[in-house]
Parts: sequence; C-alpha cells; structure tokens
Amino acid sequence: MKKDFILPDIGEGIVECELVEWLVKEGDTIVEDQPVCDVMTDKALVQIPAVFNGVVSKLYYAKGDIAKVHAPLFEMTLEGSAEAPVVAAATVATPVAAPTPVTASGLVIEDFLLPDIGEGIVECEVVDWLVKEGDIIAEDQAVCDVMTDKALVQIPAKYAGKVVKLYTAKGDIAKVHAPLFAIERVVEGAVAAPAAVAAPVVAASTAAAPALSAVAVANNGKAVASPAVRRLARELSIDLTQVPGTGAKGRVYKEDVQNFARGVKAPVTACAIKDAAKAAMPATAASVATGGRRVEPIKGIKAAMARQMAESVATIPHFTYCEEIDLTELIALRLSLKDNLAKQGVKLTMMPFFMKAMSLALNEFPILNTQVNADCSELTYFDDHNIGIAVDSKVGLLVPNIKGCQGKSIVEIAKDLTRLTDLAREGRVSPADLKGGTITISNIGAIGGTVATPIINKPEVAIVALGKVQQLPRFDEKGHVVARSMMQISWSGDHRVIDGGTIARFTNLWKKYLEEPSAMLVTMR
Repeated sequence: MKKDFILPDIGEGIVECELVEWLVKEGDTIVEDQPVCDVMTDKALVQIPAVFNGVVSKLYYAKGDIAKVHAPLFEMTLEGSAEAPVVAAATVATPVAAPTPVTASGLVIEDFLLPDIGEGIVECEVVDWLVKEGDIIAEDQAVCDVMTDKALVQIPAKYAGKVVKLYTAKGDIAKVHAPLFAIERVVEGAVAAPAAVAAPVVAASTAAAPALSAVAVANNGKAVASPAVRRLARELSIDLTQVPGTGAKGRVYKEDVQNFARGVKAPVTACAIKDAAKAAMPATAASVATGGRRVEPIKGIKAAMARQMAESVATIPHFTYCEEIDLTELIALRLSLKDNLAKQGVKLTMMPFFMKAMSLALNEFPILNTQVNADCSELTYFDDHNIGIAVDSKVGLLVPNIKGCQGKSIVEIAKDLTRLTDLAREGRVSPADLKGGTITISNIGAIGGTVATPIINKPEVAIVALGKVQQLPRFDEKGHVVARSMMQISWSGDHRVIDGGTIARFTNLWKKYLEEPSAMLVTMR
C-alpha cells in the first residue's frame, strides 16, 4: 500500500526547510531508521530517518527545493498495510514535555526539553543564560546560548510565558531531550489569561525614552533577533536595524517588528533601563591578585579540536614542505580591483585568489583533493574542490569550507568567504558549512609568523599554512636588488598517499598562478 511520509516538526517555529541531499532514490528499498535525506533549517542541518520498511515510490522535492513541515516529503510502498499517513517518529520531532493539567486560571507549568541541535549531538555546554527565573519571555525569544563541539547555538523559546526554573547552571552540560527550563504559560483557548503572562512590563517613567529607544545593533552591524523574527521582518520588508528592541541588550521580538510596521513607538522596558544603567556605571579598577591559579575544563569545540588533532598526529605520517611565493604582481592586481568591488558590496582580500589558484592546480593534481579510509586500503577522489579556511573564532578553531570552488569565480568565492568568516568568528557557522571539506588553508600570517608545521584536518590529505607577507630584497632578472612582497608557505602532507615530488610539483603550479596572475586568468574556465 502506498502512503505519504509527512515531514515532521524539526525545530521550534520552523515551518519549512531546504532539501540539501536525498540519501535514497525512487525505487530504493529502505528500512526503519535509515536516513532518507538531509534538510537545512535556519538553525541546523537535520537528517530525516524512515519510520517503516518499504520501497520509495516517489520523491516530491528535488535537491535544493523548499519542503514544508507537515506536508508530504516522499511516497513509499509499505511492507505492512497501515492506513494512516506515515509520520516521522517522536525521536525526530522536536520533543515536548507533557504539560501538567490546566488550572482554573488557564495556566500550565511545563518543561522545555532541549531539542536536537545537530547531527549526532547528545549534549552541550550552557554558555550563557539570556533570561533568569521569574522573567517574562515571548515566543521565539532567545533563552540561552549553548556550545556543541561544532558551533555556538542559540535556543529560542517555544511559547510566551514566565520562566519558573532553570535546570542547568551556566557552564554545566545539558543533555539533548532532557529538561532545560520550566515555563509557566497560558493554554491556548483558556477563558482568562492571567497578568503573569501579559506583554513585557514597561517602565513607569517615560522621561528616558529618547535615550533608551535606540536600536541595539551587534558588533557585526546586525540587529539582535531570533531567526523567526528575522523571517517576519523579511516578509514585511522591514530593516531590522531600524527596529527598536524591547528585550535585554535591545533584542528585537516579534511584537517589536509588528509595532514598527504599524508605526507604534516601542516602549521603554525594564530590561532597557537595566542595560542603560549598566552601561553608564563607571569602570572600577581591577584588584591585583598574585600567586593564584585556576583550572578550566576543556569543553565544546576546543575539546573536539583537541581530539581531532591528537588523532590526526597519531594516525597520519606527516611531512612538511616549505616554499616562498612572490605576491608583488597579485597584490597590485587586487588593489586595482578592490575599490570597484567594494562599491558592489564585495570585500576582496588575497584569500579568494589563493583559493581559486589552488582549485586550478588541483585539476592537474587531483590526489591532493582526496581522502583515505581508516585502514589505508582505499582512496576517494572528489570532483568538488571544497576548500576549508581555518578561522580563529571566539569559541575555538573552526574550519568552514567553500563548496565547489572549481565552478566559482573569484568574486563568488570572495562573497562566500566573507559570509563564512563572519559567522565562524561568532561561532555560529552552520554544520553544513563545516562538513565536506577536501583540503584546508590556514592563514597564520594574518596574526603573525612566517613558517609553521600545520596538522592535517583528517580525513583530508593536505593542509597549507600561509605566512605573513613581507617586503624583502630579491634580485631581478638584471641582477639588481629590488623590494618584493614575499610570503612563506608550509605544506603538511599525508605521506601514505602523497610523496614529496608530487607536493613540490603541485606547489610549483599553484605558485605560478599566484606569481603570474595572467596565467591564472587565462586558465580559468
């Protein structure tokens, strides 16, 4: 019997997602719990499993399409004869604790369970609570920041109400599908809503309104708001940076966007007064401590990096190859293009040239764009050049990658690079951007230093560290000493599959494209 598989709830407030990859095709036989596809929400990459055995008879969406929550995702022929539509099991849906019985006042106190926040993640560290017990919160308001071993994730509230209890202290480990906090809220349809869950309380005095109603904008120029609020602003064609926020630190809520659309002036809230008072407090001199020490646990992304690096060194025989590259001509080319591209909103650094030149060289030396299996019995070659860039973020080392550099222009790579580095520095890069890298660049020269011995980002087979650019004396073709812009590079290769001659010849070609930009331009397709 043919039945539709219904896309389940995959996160608070999420009504649609992008179909990133089908893991099956029409005609495939699938079994219960087998992954069927990867979908991307505005929070994370989620894998959807099958809930019954059967045969896939029709896929309703193509790769890259937008799928709707609670709508048919694919059709399957079941082994059994159940009549109801196929709906994903509760382990896939966002977990919701059973509420206590509704009281006469229409209130319930229920636990908010920490939802799935990434593929394979079972726990995370509570980095910071954005609310406290007794606070009135709105639907989709950010409640806390949590740190996984991949990224910093913000957890929004599912309902409006009052925070009754925080179950996990700042710095502690929270478990996925376990209670994170308790909320007192009004049950939809109740006769009377108590004052406890009314709109956020506004300050009695309005004299400070002009000073406190300014829009809060983060350091990166973006308003502080949840993904659902950003989606609402896009639907109403509203610039969030112009919306006065009534939450802590100027956070913008749905009500703020709706009021802004109606031309209603935002109230001065207790949170806003508190933030302004805190900002106005004079700085106090720090006390001088001597002879002390402190112990910090290694958690989250730093712990994941420690494990990854230790395993890489222990299992991969590294060898290092160094060279210098004359970037004088390339720097001049970049400077000639920089201002015009800046007017188009494109930030052109040297890195897009390095990446594109690397991709062109990989066409001639595809072995550097491979991965070896655990027992070194198979080597997998990748058509796509997914070049990673190591970013020193506030939460630790992250290595997002730009997908398909072989098919992108330097300008397209520059746009992707700006997006990824901005997100990575805040620790909020998506799991999809962290997955699938094939070769990595580490730009140590942005901080300082000339030569390094980088550790391979396993299971990749090569990584290069870029040193800082220096003005150094060199001889020209006539024997005259001239100043040139020189950069040292340091490769580490997996000596099980790459030999010194291969990496030297690859580097010579990469170097040629960088030292002679015209050679790179005529090679580009």
